[in-house]
Amino acid sequence: MQQAAAPKVSFVSLGCPKALVDSERIITRLRAEGYELARKHDGADIVIVNTCGFLDSAKQESLSAIGEAMAENGKVIVTGCMGAEPEQIETAYPGVLSITGPQQYESVLEAVHRALPPAHNPHLDLVPPQGVKLTPRHYAYLKISEGCNNRCSFCIIPKLRGDLVSRPANDVLREAERLVKAGVKELLVISQDTSAYGVDLKYAESPWQDRSVRAKFFDLAKELGELGAWVRLQYVYPYPHVDEVIGLMTEGKVLPYLDIPFQHASPDVLRAMKRPAAQEKTLARIQKWREQCPELTLRSTFIVGFPGETDADFAYLLDWLEEAQIDRLGCFKYEPVAGASSNAIANAVPDEVKQERWNALMARQQKISTRRLKRKVGTRQQVIVDEVGPTVAKGRSKADAPDIDGAVYLSSRRPLKVGEIVTAKIERSDPYDLHGSVAGF
Repeated sequence: MQQAAAPKVSFVSLGCPKALVDSERIITRLRAEGYELARKHDGADIVIVNTCGFLDSAKQESLSAIGEAMAENGKVIVTGCMGAEPEQIETAYPGVLSITGPQQYESVLEAVHRALPPAHNPHLDLVPPQGVKLTPRHYAYLKISEGCNNRCSFCIIPKLRGDLVSRPANDVLREAERLVKAGVKELLVISQDTSAYGVDLKYAESPWQDRSVRAKFFDLAKELGELGAWVRLQYVYPYPHVDEVIGLMTEGKVLPYLDIPFQHASPDVLRAMKRPAAQEKTLARIQKWREQCPELTLRSTFIVGFPGETDADFAYLLDWLEEAQIDRLGCFKYEPVAGASSNAIANAVPDEVKQERWNALMARQQKISTRRLKRKVGTRQQVIVDEVGPTVAKGRSKADAPDIDGAVYLSSRRPLKVGEIVTAKIERSDPYDLHGSVAGF
């Protein structure tokens, strides 16, 4: 079997050391994908020009470099500082394949892939042609701790992962900063118990830039909010100090979104579950949060059919849901897990009753979700683009976490790019998703 020749890329890097580092990153990625570097434009399959736009003389140098590449090769991708204002390049050279701004590595690689797909050798490549898919490049999960100090009766995670072990604040912030610099637009803050962060460290301070930062939920969220990306808080138990973070949401530092796994509302069931936090005052707190931050979206998970759950307990949960007006909800039918203490609780709920309760809860939630989404029709929402189709793009508003919440389907007059954040006018809604058109970039 004849091996496909490696595709060849010629590269021109202009400007400052920061641009050089950008070029190095792009070249590193291309080499890892099996591309070869060509010494001359006319021996290459494609040319990338990393431009400088700092001074007029630098712009002229960039334009002449693009012109040279067009004359000698004809297939040219332009990136870098001058690409941030592409009109001058488009006017001079309408035939360039792609123009992107500085540090947009993913867009450059996408343009290369479109024009010149990488050669795949199944004998040599460890990575399949479609790549190893974990998360897209524009969002990333930021794990701030491992393990959990809670002993919920239905859960064996502490047995598997041990007690809470938090990362020092500066360690988390360094990783977050690296991710944002690499093009990540949304940080999803996760752990088993996000709001317990730092308890094991006694909230120890660590040096970060010109100051010290405590390993505390509020302090970490505040610092993450300074990095310029969306910050989404997930798996947050409703401890009293969670109230402080609502202020960061009203200031626009973190997204007005809380993922709180309430699991139930009936006091008897919560006691049997051994759930942490003072849940009896939750409705009053939710009301206060929404008064302070009307944009707040609440997502939660619930378990139906927990051992001993009565019809009265389930009715209590439905009434609670109606009052709490949870925006997004996941529901699980209780299943015994080997090693969980809840296995010893009497009065198991029959499977058919679990199914009936699950159906009833989901039907009730669909009505609540439909009402809450309908209120957004006519509003403008910021949307991060996840997928681009021929006529419609799929994205998420600040109220939607990837994979678990709904989506916003967008029409646009100009092609959208994955990872960009646009302003959308919401035109209609259904039980789970919003539909609209791009009104601003």
